[in-house]
Amino acid sequence: MNIFHSVFAARLILVLGLVNLVTGFLLLFSCRIIPTFKLTKNLMQHAFYKHFYRFHVYLWWIFWISVIVHAVFAINFMGWPFK
Repeated sequence: MNIFHSVFAARLILVLGLVNLVTGFLLLFSCRIIPTFKLTKNLMQHAFYKHFYRFHVYLWWIFWISVIVHAVFAINFMGWPFK
């Protein structure tokens, strides 16, 4: 059985999609360069936010690895749509 056409692949695609959403959300709130919300500006003054911001670089690694693996499995599972 091909690993890309298994139940495992479908579950992995779903889990990695959720990881992408969560890490994307965490990156949005931990980014100091693009303060997208007024809430982010206020949070930057608190100690717990500064502690959370220390993990910002690691969140990017988790996010991009998850996006790449998610894309590879999704394309192999569903097929390339532009044939």
